[in-house]
Parts: sequence; C-alpha cells; structure tokens
Amino acid sequence: MDGILIIDKPESFTSHDVVARLRRILKTKRIGHTGTLDPFATGVLVMLVGKATRLAQFLDRDAKEYEAVIRFGFETDTGDRTGRQKAEGRKQKAEGRRQKAE
Repeated sequence: MDGILIIDKPESFTSHDVVARLRRILKTKRIGHTGTLDPFATGVLVMLVGKATRLAQFLDRDAKEYEAVIRFGFETDTGDRTGRQKAEGRKQKAEGRRQKAE
C-alpha cells in the first residue's frame, strides 16, 4: 500500500504509537510522518505509507499553525503542563502574601 493518511491524534498517544498501530493494521513497516506531536497534544499527523514516504522532504516545508492555552506567571520544570511547578509569578506571590496577612 502506498499513500498519505491524515490522522487526528488523540491525547495520550505519542506519534510513534500512531506509527506502530498503523504498521500493525496495514501490515507494513514503511510508514513515516511529517512531524511529531507531544503525547498530551492533539492534532493532525500526516502519515506517509510505502513509496509515499519519499514525499516527506516536500511536505514538511508548509506553514503550520498551533493553538495553545497560555498561563502567564507560572513555570514548570519541563516547560509544559506535564511538569512540576517551579516558580510563581510576582502577582501570585503578592496575592499569596495578602491572603496570609488577612
């Protein structure tokens, strides 16, 4: 089988999990993708099967768009939502001191 598949990757799957599952379903080892998504991310994975894997060098040049929810004044040790809180912003610290004083 040769071709391109568009997969809507669910949360908790890695990009490699999707590759492994497709290899089992399609009974082929020649599968690749044009970009990696973090396990907690959802979104589109462009999967290339068989001879279509040669197209990867052309397909990953396109512009990409990302949607994100950002929380300012909050930092984790991994730089994403999976990490432990590392530091609080100034506003959060000030609010915490105010609450303790009351």
